[in-house]
Amino acid sequence: MKAARAKTPRRPKKPTNPTLKDPVGVYCRVRPLSRADQECCIEVINDTTVQIHPPEGYRVFRNGEYRETQYSFKEVFGTLVVQKELFDVVAKPLVEDLIRGKNGLLFTYGVTGSGKTHTMTGSPGDGGLLPRCLAMIFNSIGPFQAKRFVFKLDDKNGVDVQSEVEALLERQRREALPVPKTPSGKRQLDPEFADMINVQDHCRVEEVDEDNVYGVFVSYIEIYNNYIYDLLEEAPFESIKPKWNSCNTPVRNGDFVPPQSKILREDQNHNMYVTGCTEVEVKSTEEAFEVFWRGQKKRRIANTQLNRESSRSHSVFIIKLAQAPLDADGDNVLQEKEQITLSQLSLVDLAGSERTNRTKAEGNRLREAGNINQSLMTLRTCIEVLRENQLYGTNKMVPYRDSKLTHLFKNYFDGEGKVRMIVCVNPKAEDYEESLQVMRFAEMTQEVEVARPVDRPLCGLTPGRRLRNQAFREELSRKLELRGGPIGAEPEEPSAAELFFQSFPPLPSCELLDINDDQTLPKLIEALEQRHKMRQMLAEEFAKNVLAFKTMLQEFDSSVASKENYIQGKLAEKEKTITGQRTELERLEKKIKTLEYKIEILEKTATIYEEDKRNLQQELESKSQKLQRQASDKRRLEARLQGMVTETSLKWEKECERRVAAKQLEMQNKLWVKDEKLKQLKAIVTEPRAERLERPSREREREKPLPRSVSPSPAPSAPAAPLRPRRSRSAGERWVDHRPPGHVPTETLLQPRVPRAITVDAPSEKALARCDRYLLTHQELASDGEIQTKLIKGDVFRTRGGGQAVQFTDIETLKQESPTGRKRRSSPPDPDPAGDAADSEWTDVETRCSVAVEMRAGSALGPGYQHHAQPK
Repeated sequence: MKAARAKTPRRPKKPTNPTLKDPVGVYCRVRPLSRADQECCIEVINDTTVQIHPPEGYRVFRNGEYRETQYSFKEVFGTLVVQKELFDVVAKPLVEDLIRGKNGLLFTYGVTGSGKTHTMTGSPGDGGLLPRCLAMIFNSIGPFQAKRFVFKLDDKNGVDVQSEVEALLERQRREALPVPKTPSGKRQLDPEFADMINVQDHCRVEEVDEDNVYGVFVSYIEIYNNYIYDLLEEAPFESIKPKWNSCNTPVRNGDFVPPQSKILREDQNHNMYVTGCTEVEVKSTEEAFEVFWRGQKKRRIANTQLNRESSRSHSVFIIKLAQAPLDADGDNVLQEKEQITLSQLSLVDLAGSERTNRTKAEGNRLREAGNINQSLMTLRTCIEVLRENQLYGTNKMVPYRDSKLTHLFKNYFDGEGKVRMIVCVNPKAEDYEESLQVMRFAEMTQEVEVARPVDRPLCGLTPGRRLRNQAFREELSRKLELRGGPIGAEPEEPSAAELFFQSFPPLPSCELLDINDDQTLPKLIEALEQRHKMRQMLAEEFAKNVLAFKTMLQEFDSSVASKENYIQGKLAEKEKTITGQRTELERLEKKIKTLEYKIEILEKTATIYEEDKRNLQQELESKSQKLQRQASDKRRLEARLQGMVTETSLKWEKECERRVAAKQLEMQNKLWVKDEKLKQLKAIVTEPRAERLERPSREREREKPLPRSVSPSPAPSAPAAPLRPRRSRSAGERWVDHRPPGHVPTETLLQPRVPRAITVDAPSEKALARCDRYLLTHQELASDGEIQTKLIKGDVFRTRGGGQAVQFTDIETLKQESPTGRKRRSSPPDPDPAGDAADSEWTDVETRCSVAVEMRAGSALGPGYQHHAQPK
């Protein structure tokens, strides 16, 4: 008979409801202090919360106070909690799922010396989670276990089902081999662990499928320095040793050579497994725990400064449960591979994280600590990436392959079963910093959700097959006992036929010894006649009984027929009911499909809305942060502008005071100049007439040195005005040609030519902003009646307030004169002598006033003046 192969249960590619997810269950267990006088830094607040605070003498925070931090878990177990209570809450649901065909992962996490191994294994008289899980499994499936070698594991993470004959041959072959036999439950247990598995609570799963047969397989591996080793392998097990050359010195390029380790592989269902690992079929709790203890002795432990028996590797104890349904007769295992299920429960005891400055590790211990911390860091990184992908909808790759530990259990985080973690902490003050990191990792792990595994499909056979087969066997044995009698009982009583023949009268002797004997035959005839009468009586009675029995059979047939008709009617009614129920079921199935389609649409819509909501929230947060930054910048700008306004106000107040003082001095100087001019005019006008009889010619006057008037002593000069910045003229000057509307064109040959000029009637800020120079054309009537044109030039500057200012720098004068040299009179001559005198006096004044005074800033002749001669 060909064996059927089962597969490890997988999550469907497209589950009906993909939103069913369960968070990773994280529990906290606080171990008691080693000594009563030790300082404690962890306190249990309630059933779900612990509080951790810095120990005495620890550095304070910025505010000068100690910070007390609280962390929440699914449940917290204090120092007085026993192992059974922890098992009932954490591990019992995983065992129930295992028997129902689902996978489970349970691992302990914490710093070194926090009680992880004690929680998993236990101590004498108080078994841990592992022996209690084994006891619960065998208490539940004990009567329904298949015979040894009915289930046979292959080397590709699958299971084969063999017939009873094949299993019997396999058992005989194994018994004939000279290999050490698996431990039997009848032999005496090792006293080292006998007390650990003496569990008295007899915990079992309530609902076990009795129509299945079960087989339990265990394996035990460890991950040491990121290598996987089989602890149940019978080969000699040696730790990592240095490689030496012929000179008895370590090889430089390869100081350490790892021993032969196991390889991780992926089966056809993408489940990870350890290839070539020893898997032992066990039939009892004692046998399974003895296999575990055999591997536990090979596990690597070492003595460190923090723990006398510190685990130097991660240990993984795997319990595989194979189950297959019985056939329709309830007698043999069903040989259909689709109906065979293989589930597993992994119990992981992680090595504790540690700091080398506390353990004082050196050599191999230091290398082991580095590998332990590296694998735990990889586990933390995987949890962080999973959490980020689920919270923010990203699709980052989870680095499972960076460590053998995470690579082995990646299927559990992808939805292959439930994941439970027990965080073990030591409340002593020396472990404060390590415990704080463990608490943060546990808090982050609780936010990771794992897809809920689907239930296995039903086999479709009638339930109760095993019980019916058992009842049939009991009834058959009872019938056989009634027919054949029990073995070794009293002699059987005579049967009914024998009693019937014994009731006939005995036959007399039929031997004829004498020819004249006349008594033997008559006696024989009489006896035969009696027997004949009795036979006729029995025949008549038998006929009556037959008739009565026929009547009874007819009555029974009629009653059976009536009952059959009644049952047929009932069956017809039931069939109609079943047909109606099937129709209703089909309608409900269609409705379910419609609702599932609607739910899927709603889920997609909800996902879109959630994504939009998340984007809007992020946008709102960014906008609010931007508004806060703008408000902060605005406040800073207001404060800065207020300071600038205050500073500018003070500066302009000082500038105004300075300008007022300068203006006052300028006005005083102007008044002084005006007085001087008036005095000179008065002196010229009031000079005696005799001195002006002869008028010298202009040439003579030019040749003579001009008398200078006595200037007053120079007053203290005002401070020079600050130089204003001028525009760069490297690109060429532009002029503003300002010609008033009343400008009269002259017929002179010399005309002012202004290059790159903007001609305007009135100056504007726009024109001034585009130019560098300013030109004002001013026309006035000269003393001789001709039009005199003055070109007033200046530089354009930009003021601090953003406007434009013009500073005049030069004046050019265009003037026409008569070639005769005679001056025109502005009025007709008066024959009156007084008029002549006045005209003469006016001409004389014009001639003698040959020194003009023009106001120039910074002159040395007076406060702000400069004298120069102007030829007539």
